[in-house]
Amino acid sequence: MTRTSLLVFMAISILTAPGRSVAETSQQALVDSGNRLAALLRAGRSVISENQALINDPDIADKGLTPEVFLDQVVAVFEARNGAPPLGPDLTEMQARLTEAQLAAMAGVIADAQGLINTEGLGFKGFIPAVFARLTNERFGEAVGGLASVKVTAPPELVRNRTARPDPWEKAVIVERFLAPDWVKGAAYFEETDGADGPAFRMLIPEYYSPSCLSCHGQPKGEVDVTGFPKEGGAEGDLGGAISITLKP
Repeated sequence: MTRTSLLVFMAISILTAPGRSVAETSQQALVDSGNRLAALLRAGRSVISENQALINDPDIADKGLTPEVFLDQVVAVFEARNGAPPLGPDLTEMQARLTEAQLAAMAGVIADAQGLINTEGLGFKGFIPAVFARLTNERFGEAVGGLASVKVTAPPELVRNRTARPDPWEKAVIVERFLAPDWVKGAAYFEETDGADGPAFRMLIPEYYSPSCLSCHGQPKGEVDVTGFPKEGGAEGDLGGAISITLKP
């Protein structure tokens, strides 16, 4: 059995196991779960970014960026950044369930993109980190049902895809906290909420422009970037977005 098929099998198996409600789970475990989901998504985006030259090379047909190869790279990046692999015996039941599902979602996105990635004669393919993250989050949400969701959003004026627009809670956190002069840069915000769908643990993790972001989001403001959107005129260190995590009973 390949790693991809094994991950899918494990994800399905784990997702059928009984879960614990927000009330039955410690706040620290929920925070750790949210941080893990964000860290793994970031690792996946980094691998896509690091492979952009290969993905967009029109002279190579078979890029060799299979789901198995991709996952190996994601695991290596995650471990290098966090000191441990994504999966391990120290995880809670919920963390293991979500990690397996997220890895399987990533593998599925890469599997579906093989035709595009391996198109010979085509340069820029539009398979960028932001697109990968959106597709992964959608697939992850479908796999875990109401257990959890992951979304990449941003201040309203920076959102390029309407599906990424911040909801009222996310917008309030971005405007009132992340953009406040006294907010500790990089600090996440979390709280338990009680909305129309019942109680949930919500976490928003700020993201700031790095040098690699500025080719699309930097100066000069208004210039059309490689994806066809006008650049936002951002600078390194500016708030560029946020990863929104929701964990439900």
